[in-house]
Amino acid sequence: MAYIPIDKNAPFGKYPLMSSDRPEPIPRSTRTSSSGEACAPTLPGFTCGLDATLRVIAGKWKPLILYFLAQDGPTRYGKLRRAVRDVSDKMLIQQLKELEADGLVKRTDYKEIPPRVDYSLTPLGVSLAKALVPLCTWGTENMAAVTRVFAQRETWNGTRR
Repeated sequence: MAYIPIDKNAPFGKYPLMSSDRPEPIPRSTRTSSSGEACAPTLPGFTCGLDATLRVIAGKWKPLILYFLAQDGPTRYGKLRRAVRDVSDKMLIQQLKELEADGLVKRTDYKEIPPRVDYSLTPLGVSLAKALVPLCTWGTENMAAVTRVFAQRETWNGTRR
């Protein structure tokens, strides 16, 4: 009998995996990119294209930063800070610097007093933001189910966010 794998966030005990709960593996022949090429490692250090993408957008705030920059075009820091709720100034600045270093975000400093700086997406950032659209759609379509899952998870952990 198969069991659900236990990780540090799972409640105690093993749970039998029902045959209907077992996800069907994606056949290797259908694992392709949007251009029709197989998602195979092409650069050393990455297992596949998804690995490379996840390393670029790693972090809680980067996908949201990309989303809001894609929605609003060039955006000043204060507006971005209000859009990405609950992020600290330190974390937002750090994430913006990393996105800029990765070539996804362009920082424009107007050299004025008072200081005026805005952020916009580079062409590479625009292409990544377009790739995030299906994730946005999935989240919107499944928001009720995700809310239920998080509520259930809170009862397992005995904590509230």
